[in-house]
Amino acid sequence: MTTTWRNTWTMSFLIVLAGCWPGAAVLAQEQDQGGVLRASVNLVMVDATVKTKAGNIMGDLKKENFELREDGVEQNVQIFGRDELPLSVALVLDLSDSIEPFLGPLRDAANTALRALKPEDEVALFTFSTEAELRVPFTKDKSQIAQEIKTFKVGGATNINDGIFVAAKYLLGAPPKGRRVIILISDDVATYAGGQGTHDIVTELIAADAVLYNLKIPGYNPPGTMLHAAMEKGLVNIRSVMDQTGGEIFNVQDVAHLDEVFAALIERIKTRYTLGYYTKASAALGKPHKLDVRLAASFGKKGKDYVVLSKNGFYVH
Repeated sequence: MTTTWRNTWTMSFLIVLAGCWPGAAVLAQEQDQGGVLRASVNLVMVDATVKTKAGNIMGDLKKENFELREDGVEQNVQIFGRDELPLSVALVLDLSDSIEPFLGPLRDAANTALRALKPEDEVALFTFSTEAELRVPFTKDKSQIAQEIKTFKVGGATNINDGIFVAAKYLLGAPPKGRRVIILISDDVATYAGGQGTHDIVTELIAADAVLYNLKIPGYNPPGTMLHAAMEKGLVNIRSVMDQTGGEIFNVQDVAHLDEVFAALIERIKTRYTLGYYTKASAALGKPHKLDVRLAASFGKKGKDYVVLSKNGFYVH
């Protein structure tokens, strides 16, 4: 097993062959100087955001500043970068009655924010009310997403559970092309639990190597709706899903700030750190392996002096 890079070209070649798949262990190959391909190791890729205890992004970290553990054992980080691998973004849009005032502004905000993605980045669009469905498969034409939002009409219950799960299932079955992110756009007032609970949703997201982000928009929910939401059992715990996959919530206070917050979310997912290492883990156990990303001891204690947002496990495929 070769564990040292000969040059930058070799590293890029290996990443392409490995499918650019963050967070999962995938079979990688390396080309030696004689041009021979050698199947070798499992490559694990994981994205991370690091913040100070005050909540400020730590954006100038280097590879040697990080420590990465798999099942408690420190690993040798050999791939490191920011916004170098392409993004696969699944937008999951709430179409329940409460968000109707935001549909028009959302189209314009999506058109602006998604233009900040790289040309090779791709976007898919899902919607949910009582049921969830795919509206636009992955495309590199970001303007198509905004145009599709323009045609939507609202109505029905708020089934966030299936909205996230259907998107994660789609990602799991799609060819691995890059870092995977699901963006839930909703007021987060769910009224129907659908067919999947929080545990199943987290499992599907980890298997799909996807991170959940939440663009939370204010909605109009009368007292009766809020009471129903409080009594409905089995609703997804959005915060728990984000914590376990490494995502964040971005709150939109009002329509006037929608463009600004949406753009900030897109910028955040673009500039997460990407770390990669070789694992000896196998798929035999059929369960996720634990991941722990932290900074070197000189930065203090994780959770006290700084915060790392990253997924906490991966499956070997």
